Amino acid sequence: MSLLGYYEVQSVDASTLANDLASLGYPGFAHLKSKNKRTPEEVLLSALSSHSLASRAAEALPWLLLRYSDLDWPTLINTANAKRLQNKLGFVTCLARKVAERCGETDKAVLLRKQERVLERSRLLVEDTLCNDSLTLAERSWLETNRTDDAKHWRVLTDLSSDHLTDAF
Repeated sequence: MSLLGYYEVQSVDASTLANDLASLGYPGFAHLKSKNKRTPEEVLLSALSSHSLASRAAEALPWLLLRYSDLDWPTLINTANAKRLQNKLGFVTCLARKVAERCGETDKAVLLRKQERVLERSRLLVEDTLCNDSLTLAERSWLETNRTDDAKHWRVLTDLSSDHLTDAF
């Protein structure tokens, strides 16, 4: 974290991100033996700022919020706002909350709902992808029509939903 109260956001490649997630204990990358130890906030922000994120890594982001719900939320949200990542973070937070509700983790669901409300105040009007800037026009059109209501609300072009998130939770 920098001295200004913001996390430094570093773009990372897919291999580094997978290793970072493995080092934080993500079961989907348990086969990777990594000793890298970046904070969950740094890993999350790096993933959200990625221009191309593998589906397996995108599915890990709600897990990260559930596993490390004691994040430094004010600094995380300030950094997301400064980097124009608040819609992506809001969407991932929403997915994590829905998984927490489904799993009966009421305290985490309440915390995540609170953070969603904070992010809601700075929600951007611009549409964005969930870390897949190379979508074709046909893919963008399909996602605009077929994305979930949560993705529409957060203005994120993705077909990821909380229903997809079962294996690692």
